[in-house]
Amino acid sequence: MKIGLLSDTHSYLDERILHHLSTCDEIWHAGDFGNVEVSDTLANLKPLRGVYGNIDDQRIRLIHPKVNRFNVAGLEVLITHIGGYPGKYHPDIRTEIQQNPPGLFITGHSHILKVIPDKKLGLLHLNPGAAGKHGFHTMRTMMKFDINAGKIENLQVIELGKRAG
Repeated sequence: MKIGLLSDTHSYLDERILHHLSTCDEIWHAGDFGNVEVSDTLANLKPLRGVYGNIDDQRIRLIHPKVNRFNVAGLEVLITHIGGYPGKYHPDIRTEIQQNPPGLFITGHSHILKVIPDKKLGLLHLNPGAAGKHGFHTMRTMMKFDINAGKIENLQVIELGKRAG
């Protein structure tokens, strides 16, 4: 299963993003779509799993939940927009992660790309950074990876170009 992971598009998609996602089996979005058109475009390209972010309006919140937990290809996945990271989990999600840790915990919000294993809980935390142009980040980023028998393989960080460009 090939996954394309992005977050914080803030109403922006370009051909580079769509090109990288075209080879994926599913697209996962960790919130702050920005508008329903971004969600619709992604959902028309490939099956989409997402969560709403703090800037997303009611239209997005009717489509995507605050927390999305699912199992795919033998891997338990938990996605939420504001969730923190190992050692600093957000209070909204901390108890769930500690009591029932997923194999993969994905967040957005910070615009900071992170790949952090939580050895204590036995999970991997991913934040794909921000694919959009709004925010303080310099480089727009996303990730791609494979899931094979419950394991993440071939994790790639994709630089999409400078935020201003």
